[in-house]
Parts: sequence; C-alpha cells; structure tokens
Amino acid sequence: MADDEVLVQSLRDMAWLATPMALRVAATLRLADHIGDTGASVTALAERTATAAPALARVLAHLVTLDVLTADGAIYRLTELGRQLRSDADNELLLELDINSAIGRAELAYVELEHVVRTGEAGYPRRYGRDFWSDLAETPALRESFDAKMTRRFQAIAPQIAQRYDWSRFATVVDVGGGQGTVLSAILRAHPSVRGHLVDLPDTAARAVEEFAAAGLGDRATVTPGSFFDPLPAEADAYLLSDILHDWDDDHGSQILSRCAQAAGTTGTILIVEALHGRGSHTAIDLTMLVFFGGRDRTLDEFAALIAANGLHLKSVSNIADNRTLLEVAAH
Repeated sequence: MADDEVLVQSLRDMAWLATPMALRVAATLRLADHIGDTGASVTALAERTATAAPALARVLAHLVTLDVLTADGAIYRLTELGRQLRSDADNELLLELDINSAIGRAELAYVELEHVVRTGEAGYPRRYGRDFWSDLAETPALRESFDAKMTRRFQAIAPQIAQRYDWSRFATVVDVGGGQGTVLSAILRAHPSVRGHLVDLPDTAARAVEEFAAAGLGDRATVTPGSFFDPLPAEADAYLLSDILHDWDDDHGSQILSRCAQAAGTTGTILIVEALHGRGSHTAIDLTMLVFFGGRDRTLDEFAALIAANGLHLKSVSNIADNRTLLEVAAH
C-alpha cells in the first residue's frame, strides 16, 4: 500500500464510528455480565437483553475483531479486555460508556460538534433540548450516575489533595460543589483539627450526609443543600472549588468566584483545584467541557485574568495532585 493510502486509512480508522458505538452498546446492554464466565450464544444474549438476534450478532462479530470477545463455535466468551466491561470490574468504564448514564449520554452530543464550532455554544442543549445540569435535575438516574462518576474521579487524587497542602491552617473549609464529599472527607481524615462544610444540590447533599456519617465524620462535617450561584455559608476560613470552574464559561465562572468572595469576606481564602493547560489538562477533556457545558480548561494566565477580573488576588500556585494544580486566591 502506498504511503498516502496508509495515511488515508489511518484517518478513516480514527473517524470510523462503528467501534466506539459497538463498545458503548455492549456496555449499555451489559453484555459482559450476561456472557459471564461460562459464555453465551447470540440467541441467549438476545433473550437476556431484549434485542434482535441478527443485529446483535453483527455487534458481537465486530467485538471479536477488537479482541473484546472470542467466538468458540456458537458461544461467545470474554477476553481479558472484555472482562473490563463487567459490572464487577474495578473501574469506571460503565459510568462513561453506558449511553443511559450521565457521561455516556452527554458524549453523544459530540454529533453536534460542527454546531459547537460554528457558534461557540454547548452541543448538549442542541441535542437534548435542555442543558446538562437541567437534565440531571430532572432525571434522578442521571444525577446518581454523575455523582458516582465524580466520586470515582476523586478517589485516587483526594488523598493527594489532603496531604500535599497544609489544610490545618484553616479551622473551617467549605467545599463548594463538593459532590458526595470525597475530597472533603480526605481532608478531614488527614487534618483532625479542621471542620468541613459541604454545599451541593439537594439530592447530592443528602448522599454526602450519609457518606460523612459512614466515615465517622458526621460530627465535623456540615452539609448545606444549595447552588454555588446562591449565597454560600459565610466567613469560613477557606472555600474550595475542585474541578468546578472548567464546567463553566467566564461569565458563570465569575459568578461562582463572586459568591465565594462574598462569603469569604476580608479574611477568607479561595482555593481552586483544576487541571490547567500545560499542567495536566488534556485536549480531549477541554473539548468535552465545550461540548457538554460550553466550559473550558484554562491556562494559568487565563485563570489569573479571571481571578483579577473579580477583584481577587492570585497568591500562589502549587502542584496538589496528579494532573491537578492548586491556586490560592485572596478574597480581598
């Protein structure tokens, strides 16, 4: 094959949607669970998944070419790769690939990328008729899968965040949009003198209460249901924003910073933990922020400009966790 033909085929392979969609359908149907350790036929899998056997057979055949499955006569079995799609695998693939999960559903909004590029607007509302956050608010299953994904995201880096910064200098830390409390719990465990206060939307906040109680932190962690666009608990020593601002454009980011500054008063500190361009950010994640939310990963200079535009002062920059940077900001 000529060099140009190789290049063309490489581009074709990268663009071909058959593979990512076959994997997403396999995850959504939980094919790996249905195949299990003993294997299964097309007929059995179609019955278990309420699908059309001839169409499912074509998906299975493609998964064989990907080394996700093997075909032993009429029986399909999982490879080592395919076992990663089981519900009991210790990973977060199903939270990402299941097209009925919050992230899996949102990634289908990439079909609107041309519109996003032409307008600068998020693709999610164009595909689904309302923005990502409204969808989560109206659909409990989406909210639950999103919270589970965010919890998984921070499990590895929360201990690093807790240990690589002197949180003991603060009597009280407010985790703004803190999800189910993964990061705040790690901080409280590592620094017994610190008290925590988490703010998130009501359903997520209720789960955080349960998580703090289960971790034995209920006496040191307060939870307030609410939005970071509304007034925040006032006059704490520190206000933490972990992977929050990249979900939002500069106008909404300014509103969030303004709420933190109002609550912090003249003595509080705002702490921003993010993956920065050139310091842990990935181009695909940055593009995803745009497609999902109209948000963005920012460079350090862009963060400095956003901070200054809100009358705040960037005091220090430090590595806080794998692919995460901490920006310490003076409220006034």
